[in-house]
Amino acid sequence: MPTLSKRQLGNSDISVSCLGLGTVKFGRNQEVKYPQGFSLPEDKQIEQLLQQASDLGINLLDTAPAYGSSEQRLGRLLSNRKDWVLMTKVGEEFVGGKSFYNFSGEHVRNSIERSLRHLATDYLDIVLIHSDGNDLEILDNTDCLETLLDLKSKGMIRAVGMSTKTVAGGLRAVKLCDAVMVTYNSAQTGEIEVIDAAAEQDKGVLIKKALNSGHLSAGSNGEKSAASDLAFALNKTGVSSVIVGTINPQHLASNVSAAIAASGA
Repeated sequence: MPTLSKRQLGNSDISVSCLGLGTVKFGRNQEVKYPQGFSLPEDKQIEQLLQQASDLGINLLDTAPAYGSSEQRLGRLLSNRKDWVLMTKVGEEFVGGKSFYNFSGEHVRNSIERSLRHLATDYLDIVLIHSDGNDLEILDNTDCLETLLDLKSKGMIRAVGMSTKTVAGGLRAVKLCDAVMVTYNSAQTGEIEVIDAAAEQDKGVLIKKALNSGHLSAGSNGEKSAASDLAFALNKTGVSSVIVGTINPQHLASNVSAAIAASGA
């Protein structure tokens, strides 16, 4: 049975499955941009989904403090830590149903220490700055990145990057970081310049919203559309992994099948 191919995250020593599992739905169902509402899954459902993901070849899990209880649940339910690439974020918090942002070095350090506790690990594979849209301001005028790089030098983080929202910010992040996360799908190609720059500089590229948060493939031909959307992102030169969130086992299986077909595994 074929499984997902692995790709190197830029010039790092981290190998990631070409399809990563987003876990926002593990811990947050308020103020999310999905076409349909949902209930948070039970622990047993998450355990089964994680086992399914592992069996299908996924090793990359994407979480964040802003994803409600996602980090805590992963830390409690995830087994075989060494088999997984854990990616979390800093900068955005979600409290009382609202997001707020803090990119100060002190907050970043506290956030990393909390993520380590929540995820029950002594290191984080990838940490991204969770931008509020002011990418250049964060990179140039806060000590957020400086703090992350210091924690990387201490062995607490293996790779540092930024989930950007602007082309200018993405290009700056490519120069300064190990990886960048950008939006890229058939309806949103504005950040293609960032992907190309990352490929030229041998930096990792992580794709968010490849399915446009479920909107691109929400119709009657959803499965076929999702396969096309994943192929569009995965076949772009320079892409390390496409992150797709789901708590539906059937969707996970079909996404993996589409990614295998698209990546030629």
